[in-house]
Order: sequence, then structure tokens, then C-alpha cells
Amino acid sequence: MERIWLEHYPEGVPADITDQAAAFDSLVDLFEQSCGQYAGNTAYVSMGASLTYAQTLDKARAFAGWLQAQGVSKGDRVALMMPNLLQYPICLFGTLMAGAAVVNTNPLYTPHELHHQLTDSGTTTVVVAENFAHTLQEAMLGTQVKRVVVTSLGELLGFPKGLITDLVVRHVKKMVPAWNIPGALRLREVLAEGARASYRRPALTHADLAALQYTGGTTGVAKGAMLSHGNLVANVCQAYAWVRPYCQGDRECIVTALPLYHIFALTANCLTFMRLGASNLLIVNPRDIPGFVKELGKARFTALTGVNTLFNALLNHPDFARLDFSSLNITLGGGMAVQEAIAERWLKTTGKPIAQAYGLTETSPAVTINPLDKVDFNGSIGLPVPSTDVAIRNDNRTMAIGESGEICVKGPQVTAGYWNRPEETAKVFDADGWLLTGDIGYMNDKGYVFLLDRKKDMILVSGFNVYPNEVEAAAIEHPGILEAAAIGVPGGASGEAVKLYVIRKDPNLTEADVIAHCRKLLTGYKVPKFVEFREDLPRSNVGKILRKELRNEKAQQTA
Repeated sequence: MERIWLEHYPEGVPADITDQAAAFDSLVDLFEQSCGQYAGNTAYVSMGASLTYAQTLDKARAFAGWLQAQGVSKGDRVALMMPNLLQYPICLFGTLMAGAAVVNTNPLYTPHELHHQLTDSGTTTVVVAENFAHTLQEAMLGTQVKRVVVTSLGELLGFPKGLITDLVVRHVKKMVPAWNIPGALRLREVLAEGARASYRRPALTHADLAALQYTGGTTGVAKGAMLSHGNLVANVCQAYAWVRPYCQGDRECIVTALPLYHIFALTANCLTFMRLGASNLLIVNPRDIPGFVKELGKARFTALTGVNTLFNALLNHPDFARLDFSSLNITLGGGMAVQEAIAERWLKTTGKPIAQAYGLTETSPAVTINPLDKVDFNGSIGLPVPSTDVAIRNDNRTMAIGESGEICVKGPQVTAGYWNRPEETAKVFDADGWLLTGDIGYMNDKGYVFLLDRKKDMILVSGFNVYPNEVEAAAIEHPGILEAAAIGVPGGASGEAVKLYVIRKDPNLTEADVIAHCRKLLTGYKVPKFVEFREDLPRSNVGKILRKELRNEKAQQTA
């Protein structure tokens, strides 16, 4: 297909990254080269403590040595269950250095969710932050888990033991629940033992499994997207090629507030900025906005990634606007649509634009990114990254420029499929080998892709398509609305009607106010018929509002 977007690439960004990716035989190779090149640079910062690249490599090698001494071999799965702590990169790269595959696990999972992931992946080793060990204890029965390593929040920070509980209260806002896992080891013991063990670097290629990254995919139960070393190396090279012209290399400091166990922060922050030799400022609890803003006030940060809800929360904190943004040169938004009103406020407050990007767990994740030198928010999700093809297709037919359809992707970053689920894999690839994203959008004549909405979130009112993103973006232009989520509900003769869930800024805001406001901005069939006010809305681990949960809730109420 013709890559019309290449004519509009930013200066210095190549069309292809095949040769760049071939320079690294695996993520381990990429990690070791970065640590060698930037040995003395600060790699990770957390709560005032830090690790250099050399220290990260030494500790990762020790963890790898311990895993190998326990019999963990190439292809075995190791689950990491922790927030953004210094321990995470150590265990991430240590697992990869041992030849094993990482199973990133949300520490806020319920025991039921965790049991499914551990069982489905065949995980044999788990590293868990102590705050969440009680969940693991309940979920382990019936799994293949043989080894559990527990780490506490301040364990590797060199703080006196008495301060650890204070850190937990301040950064996680809860005490450590009781747990009892027989045979569990402390990470500090594991690293000490691993430092004495012999380490053997495994032979790894692009075809080897690096991570099982769990996702709901387009439908159904959580599935493990198989991300190979080649997938992730390619996506790092694609992202690196895009951001490098705008970066100061090893003088960069990226704020990592999104959890590293999520694919967005894993690739964009941890891996891509590692290749730059930058430092990662790890935010343990980004939902504590006052604490988050305070941490930002201590740092000279140059880059920040986030989702729309995080940007909104920061903008609504009174101290955020008082921060020094003079060093900030990259703000990357993804995970969900960035609303124009939020982008405009961000530019006004920080003086720097948000560059919207798009990706999926199945694509490691980056598919498209906006040029980083643009100030005007164009509403698009950007141009396809190097070595990537994007097409808008319906029923195996490629749509014309400007016509909407399903966004489909090909590229070296695309997963081969889901772990042990060939039938689910078959559902997301068409006969021509395109990954079917489940997202609806269109492409303009310059190759910019515009995301309309999730296919399954679309609302059908009297035969007309209504995209929730559009309704929500209109709603939050009202000064009394903090956040909003739109879903379709039974609407009688019209088929479906739009229902809007609203979190208020103005406690006096009424349903009639919201509907009248939307009527000024939206055509009649798009205007919400029902409005419900909430104190909060269901969210994913990165803060994305989960319309699916609202639909399920509504269905249960009407059943």
C-alpha cells in the first residue's frame, strides 16, 4: 500500500527501522548496551532514592543469577506484581536476562483476576510488593507458582526499617495487610544470594518470548498477548526514532506516573527513554494528586506521559500551574482519547502541547504518534510510526481517504497472537494478515489517523452512529463538569439513547443544565437523554474510564 504519511514525517525521522532493530538481538542486548554507554547516569528515581544504570545492571544480573540457580530457564514465566518502585526495573530486566518471560500483573487485581492470570500464563515465580501479598496468598491455590519473592516499599532505598511504614502510609495511603506465604523470600535476600551465583547469559533472538501482556483484547476474558523480544525491540526503535530529534539524550528526565506494568509506560517510559540514557522519575501513587504535584516540584522534568484523566486531574490541582515547566519539551498522551478542551488547557498552563498517540497491548504498543513539534491540537492520533502500515478497512475492503472503518495494523511490533488461544488469535487477524484493532477511525489525505471510538462503544440512535468520545468532549466544555462518560441505553423507538454520567465541579449543576449545554454543541440525536451524577467513575489501572463497566451495571439494573 502507499504510505502517504511519509511525506509529512517530522524532519529526521526515518521511514524504516529494520536495520536499527537488527542491531539488538534482544531486549537484554539493548539493556546491556544502554547500561554500558550510560553507566554513571541516573536511571531511576523514587522517593528521593535512585539507581544508576550500572547499579540497575548489577542488581538485575543478581536477580537473573538467582532465578537461574532456582532452575528458571528460557521461556519460563515470572510475574511482577508491584507499583512503580525501584524494584520493578531490577526484576523486569533480571527476568529477561535469565531468559524468562515477564508476566506484568496489576497489584490491584482481585484474587479471582490474579488466579486467572497466574493459571493461564503458567507462572512459576512471583515477585510481589508486600502491600499486595495477601491477594497473592489467596490466589495461589491451584496455580503452578513455586517461588514467591516479597519486597517492601522502602526495601532497596537504604532507609531505616522504622521509616518503611511511614512511606507506605504517605505514598500508598494504606497499611500493609497481614499475609502468610510459606517459603516466601525477601528480595534483598534473593539479590544477595544471586550476586554470589554464577550467571549464564542465554542465547536470545527476536523470536523469543519477552512478555505476556494481559488484555481484554477486543472481546472476552483477559488474554496474554505474546510480545517477543523482536516486537518490543522494534517498538523501542520506532519510538526512539520519533522522539530522538526532540530530546537532549541523557539529560532527559521522564515522569513515569502510569504504571510500568502497563504496556504504555513499559515501552514509552522504561524502555525507550532507557535507550536515550535518560532518568525515570517513578511515581508510586499517581492517584494522590497533591503528592504527585509535590514530587514534580522537586524535579527538573523534561517529558511526561499520561492519559486524559491524569492530565485533567493535574490541571485541576491549584499548585500544578505554579510548577516550573521551562524544561518540559514532550508531553505524550495515549491510552484513551485526549479531549481538545484538556489539550487547550494544558497548552495554556504549561506552554507546551500534548502530542496524542495511539496503540494497543497487541502492538507493543505504539502504532501512531503526532509530530512533537506541533503546537496546534489537531484531534488526530498521529501518523503511523516507521515500518508500520495502517489501513482503514471494512469487510476486507480498504476504505477511501476520509471514509470511516476499522483501524487495521501491520508492522514488526504486532504480536503473533494470544498465549494458548489460537481461536482468539484468529478473531483479531483478517485473511490478509491485518490486526483488527476494534477501533473505528479514518485517515486524511496527509496520512493522519483520526480515532472516532471503540467499535463496541458506538451508540446507535435511530440508525445514526453516535461516538461517545464526541459527546464526552462536548460535555466537559461546561465549566461545571469535571469528567463525563457516555454510553448507549435502551431508547424505545429510537433503538438506543445516550446516557451521560457526570462528575461535577459545580455542586449546583442539574440534569437540565447539562442537556441544555450539550444541545448547543451537538445535533439532536447525539444529545444525552439521561444524565446521572456520580462521585467517581469506574477506571482502568491507568485511569481510563471504563464504559464497559457502566454498560454492565446498567444491564444488571434492567435485567
